[in-house]
Amino acid sequence: MLSALLTPDWAPGTTVAHLPLQRLLDRPEGPIRALVLDVDRTLLPRRGVDLPASAEQWLRHAASLMPLHLLSNNPSRQRIGRVAQHLGVPFTAAAAKPRAGALRRVLADLDLPPHQVALVGDRVFTDILAGNRLGLFTVLVRPIAADGEPCPHDHIQTFEVRMSRWLGAQVEA
Repeated sequence: MLSALLTPDWAPGTTVAHLPLQRLLDRPEGPIRALVLDVDRTLLPRRGVDLPASAEQWLRHAASLMPLHLLSNNPSRQRIGRVAQHLGVPFTAAAAKPRAGALRRVLADLDLPPHQVALVGDRVFTDILAGNRLGLFTVLVRPIAADGEPCPHDHIQTFEVRMSRWLGAQVEA
C-alpha cells in the first residue's frame, strides 16, 4: 500500500520547463483538465525568486490550456503569492503536504474529479504522496535550476527516490 502511494504515475526525468503537455492532454484514461503545481524546486530554483524563462513560457502555455493552481508547503505567502500574481493564477501557501486538507480545498475549487487533475512536483514524500492519497495523476519532475534545466546535484530528491524504492515504490527519476 505505501509503495503505491510513493509511486508517481509519470516521472519523465526532466524539469517542468520541458514537460510535454500533450502527453497529459492525450492520456488514454482521459485528458488532464487542471494542474496543481508545487513551487519551490519545481518552478523556482533553490533560493531563486524569478521563474526561469523556459519555465515561465511552459506555465503560460499550460495556463492557456487549463486551470493552474500553485500549492506549496512554503509558509511565505509573499514568495508564493509573487509567483502566482506574476502568472495570474491562484495559490495556496503553507499547504502541509502530504496532509490532504489544502489539496482537497483546491480540488473543490477546481470542481473536477481527482483523476482529471495532475499534481506536478519534485518531492516523493510530499507532492507524490499527497496527490496519490487523493487519486490525482502524479508527475515527479526533476528539481529546476536557474536556467530551467535539471539541477545537477539534488541530494533530497536522490535520497527520497532511493528510500521510496527501498519501500517498494516504482520510481524512476
